[in-house]
Amino acid sequence: MTMPKWGLSMKTGKIVDWFVSEGDTIAKGDDIVDIETDKIAGTLESPVEGPLRRIVAEPGADLPVGAVLAVVAPADVPDSEIDAVVEEAKAAVASGALEADDEPEPQLVDVGGRTISYLVLGPEDAGDPVVLVHGYGGDKNSWLFVQQPLAEEGRRAIALDLPGHGASGKDVGDGSLQTLADTVSGFLDALGIGRAHLVGHSLGGAVVAAVAKAAPGKVASLTLIAPAGFTPEVDAEYLRGFAAAASRRELKPLVGRLFADEALVTRQLVDDLLRYKRLDGVDKALTAVLGTLLDGDRQALDTPALLEGVDVPVTVVWGASDRIVPVPDGVELTRVEAGHMPHMEAPGEVLAAVRARL
Repeated sequence: MTMPKWGLSMKTGKIVDWFVSEGDTIAKGDDIVDIETDKIAGTLESPVEGPLRRIVAEPGADLPVGAVLAVVAPADVPDSEIDAVVEEAKAAVASGALEADDEPEPQLVDVGGRTISYLVLGPEDAGDPVVLVHGYGGDKNSWLFVQQPLAEEGRRAIALDLPGHGASGKDVGDGSLQTLADTVSGFLDALGIGRAHLVGHSLGGAVVAAVAKAAPGKVASLTLIAPAGFTPEVDAEYLRGFAAAASRRELKPLVGRLFADEALVTRQLVDDLLRYKRLDGVDKALTAVLGTLLDGDRQALDTPALLEGVDVPVTVVWGASDRIVPVPDGVELTRVEAGHMPHMEAPGEVLAAVRARL
């Protein structure tokens, strides 16, 4: 079991706390260890099953991606062989041999006169790709716990920055849902993608629903993560505050509202958001899109109406502790232990929902 790579920027991870002990028998998907990255803390789920023979990485250790964290092996493997693996793993870290491989780089594409940044992971010949669309104020990096695992399973996973967000151009036009949906639809065309599994978070959920409404033939399935527009209620103070925040002091408490566990928010995450908000054109873009999201203090979008008559499989996932958009009543959905960011706080459940449609 090795240090995972959660997102392009991750070079190392810090061991926070183990949930298992040597001698335990673990199963695939079990929560194993909390790891803190420069973005956020996450929980590593076991990719294997069997007896946990050794824990190599102690709490507090800051280790490179690929470093051995623990050894899982059948009981009949001699202790001497396990000890040899542990010593080899420690030597690899000490030698600096675990240098990061060449990383895939984000790419740019012109869609209707707008520059869209995106990152592709996974093989090209992997069937209908998974396209990941972030929420308001977010970017493609928010899928760090979802995109990489999908790619490692042999899926082509593509995360893009909506107009006005991330490394995409900051021209959002009128900032309407139609403009954003047309951009995602045009993005699929530009990359030669005939059909895709669309996964959208928050605003991105409404965007991919609008794509399915306008062009259902392009959509193999929809997975909506805490999508906007399912209830009139919304934390309008958060949305307006995020658009207006210009300092760490203003931004940090707002970002904390996104998570059930505010302790997950790192200084680096807030700094990256602040850096983005200070880019030319971001204020104007966020203000324009804010007008699409809000009607007074209530949500202006009606996503269920977009889905009426759309004949593609739809899965809805919601954080039970969402403080931004409340869990709707009367909607078939999967409730997970998270706030408004289930794909960061409960990525295993989100991955399971996406995989079920592939």
